Amino acid sequence: FIRHTHIAQEVDEETFFHARETGGTVVSAALEEAVRVLDERYPGDQWNIYLAQASDGENASGDSRYCAGLLHETLLPRVQYYAYVEIAPEEPNPDWMRHFGAGELWDAYAGVARLWPHFAMRRVARRGDIYPVFRELFQRRETSGAGVT
Repeated sequence: FIRHTHIAQEVDEETFFHARETGGTVVSAALEEAVRVLDERYPGDQWNIYLAQASDGENASGDSRYCAGLLHETLLPRVQYYAYVEIAPEEPNPDWMRHFGAGELWDAYAGVARLWPHFAMRRVARRGDIYPVFRELFQRRETSGAGVT
């Protein structure tokens, strides 16, 4: 489990789901931490790697393009599957949109999804929808179920 604000760290399940942190969001910090963990413990020739990411879509302005590059050049070539689920904000905050560029992360990831059939992404309306969507995304299929919806 990797959690992040502007810095990322690998944590246990309890910390991931129950500890709260505040601060700016820089998604690339989490992707870089994922690369570090894979490099240290999960060589691609010995592991089938499946990654999942859930986010509210908030990201520092300009970081989303870097995230797309990390996915395209570093993570997706070494994983079997990557699923991204974004929780749409119930009431968008104008200050958040000014500082973080609403939709940048989704747009950057959509470009990645067009190039990589094993990268899937979905939007959900409520946090409670995350697990059912992840179950759907990770169910066994005869053909790739990747894509954007």
